[in-house]
Amino acid sequence: MTGEPTDPQQAVQRAPSLTRRVLRNVLVPLALTWMVGAVIALVIANYFSEQAFDRGMLDDAYALSANVQAGERGIELLLTPREVATVLFDQVDKVYFAVQRLDGTLISGQSGLNAPLPVDGSRYRFSDITYEGSALRAVVLEHDAEPDISMPYRVIIAQTTLSRTALVRQLLGYALAPQILLLVLLAIWLWYGIRSDLRPLADLQRALDRRDVHDLSPVQVAQTSRELQRLGNAVNSLFERLGQSVQAQREFVGNVAHELRTPLAGIRALAEYGLAQHDTNVWREQLERVSERQGRASHLIDQLLALALAEEARTELKRVPVRLDVLAEQTVLRHLARADARGVDLGARGLDDGVVVYANEALVEGILDNLIDNALRYGGRTITVELAGRTLSVIDDGPGIPIEARRDLMQRWAQGPAGEKLGQGSGLGLSIVSRYAELLGAELRLEAAEPTGLRVSVAFGEVA
Repeated sequence: MTGEPTDPQQAVQRAPSLTRRVLRNVLVPLALTWMVGAVIALVIANYFSEQAFDRGMLDDAYALSANVQAGERGIELLLTPREVATVLFDQVDKVYFAVQRLDGTLISGQSGLNAPLPVDGSRYRFSDITYEGSALRAVVLEHDAEPDISMPYRVIIAQTTLSRTALVRQLLGYALAPQILLLVLLAIWLWYGIRSDLRPLADLQRALDRRDVHDLSPVQVAQTSRELQRLGNAVNSLFERLGQSVQAQREFVGNVAHELRTPLAGIRALAEYGLAQHDTNVWREQLERVSERQGRASHLIDQLLALALAEEARTELKRVPVRLDVLAEQTVLRHLARADARGVDLGARGLDDGVVVYANEALVEGILDNLIDNALRYGGRTITVELAGRTLSVIDDGPGIPIEARRDLMQRWAQGPAGEKLGQGSGLGLSIVSRYAELLGAELRLEAAEPTGLRVSVAFGEVA
């Protein structure tokens, strides 16, 4: 046991919803794209906000350095602690400062406040440091010796990062919250939109579920999308092919039931009459007539089967290169014995040159067999199979067919005057030839022969 569900309904229930699959395939890449975009935007915004905070600290460092002058005791900061607090005031972060000589001697501010010094000739440098157990952002600003100051010094400003962290959180919230909200709204909108677009598909499925097995009429398909129209056209095309197949089967069954009733009844009547007699000559005569009737019934069955196969070949016909000259010669040889028995001169001409057409060998044989059979039944004493290029003809010297009756003879069960007079055949021969020629894409022509008789020609197209 494989564990797979054998009930189609269970398989349908386990299969994922098309709406959910489409929604997932749309929203997941979209959400990932939005998130990546939000992260990139957040990184860029954080970078520029850090630049702004750093620039603020550097301005504070310049403000302090503007109040450093040479006094009686050397370099000193002219601001009082209260004034320094005012200059470095921040509502959120705690700010530390130090004014030092280049050798590290403290001039003013917090002792022990140190940060990496500028390099490569730069006057200032930003860095992250730790002071008194707190993580700080610091800037070091160095001043060279000036006219009123005997030696250079540096200013260090450091502050906590609470404002920076709060700003990053706000940026994160402002960046993600609207996008999440928009994603939810988009998911709802897509859910209803996809369900609305797929509703005609569900309607089609329900219409097919409610349909009777005998109903092969076209289904009504909403013209909402190209894909749905194609699906509807495919379903209706399938129904059309099934309808043709069912119709062909019904016609075949009806034809067999209708046409075999008379010959079978005749065979039974002949047999019953013969059994009621005691004369052996009567028995022989009745048996000959039974054999004749059986041959006609067998021929009729072959023709009915040929029509049924022609209907099936409509969708399954395979064409290959066919040698018309070889096929015509083989067919003539196959009918020679029957023609001799009837006293008919059956011959062929134009078979010396090889002629290849793109066709189906069985259908070409069926065309020749039916045309020769018709000529043997209703033609004269001479039958010629002629091949001229890609045109195959069967010519007899019989009474021919009136022009006004030729089109009717292409229909099933239609017989000419000779057939009605002789009481032979079923009126299917030329209809089979017409159908085979149609399937092969060949042109069928009925023309008068010279000086008398009928010429039936089948012109094949170019080799593909």
